[in-house]
Amino acid sequence: MVKTWQIASRELGAFFNTWMGYVIAAAVLIVDGLLFNSFAVSSEPKLSAEVLADFFYFASGMSMVAGIFLAMRLIAEEKQNGTIVLLYSSPVSERQIIYGKFLSAFIFSLVLHGISLYMPALVMVHGKISFGHVAAGYACLALLGASTIAMTLFASTLAPNQLVAAVGGAFLVVVFLTLWMLAKVVDQPFKDIFGWLAIHNDHFTPFSNGIVNLKDLVFYAGLIVFFLECATRSLVSRRCQG
Repeated sequence: MVKTWQIASRELGAFFNTWMGYVIAAAVLIVDGLLFNSFAVSSEPKLSAEVLADFFYFASGMSMVAGIFLAMRLIAEEKQNGTIVLLYSSPVSERQIIYGKFLSAFIFSLVLHGISLYMPALVMVHGKISFGHVAAGYACLALLGASTIAMTLFASTLAPNQLVAAVGGAFLVVVFLTLWMLAKVVDQPFKDIFGWLAIHNDHFTPFSNGIVNLKDLVFYAGLIVFFLECATRSLVSRRCQG
């Protein structure tokens, strides 16, 4: 655990000490603000709960985009710079490397979510909000971001560079996003299977409305662990190959 946190703190420092982290943060917050002002807060009268639900819907997209850009460099950059050899020869396990790098990107994404809290707070100017609703919505944003980071981290272990890692991560995310559309055109039991595997539709909607279901928490946690373990096995394989 100590070595995992050491890797996480090293990578987290890289986000704050380079331009990339600030560019990602600025872009995500600016686009979130524009979407919030344009769609969540509109000229038509809305209930505060509806404004919050719309905000979480649009913020979820930016959370996943941020996850892709945060995770694409975690392993692929090591390959590009030739420092992957140092990781392979260091006294840390592949699982410690993967989970440490995942934690760094996840913590940085939580910082972004924390900064964006001012947007739901603005709803209180002309309305009332439920803090439980806000907590549920942000929990789902964090889980969606973590799922995207795990997928892209897996792609980063396979890719020769950051661009390919980003494309691979985006491909995986799009596949899991669009499974709910596939569920609409197939018969049972695939209808239920594809609908359950979709990361945004059925699992996201309850959170955006302030409802937390245990089955949705289990789904996101399972998805994150699955791709982190896939990334670990991929790194083990490549470490053995030298």
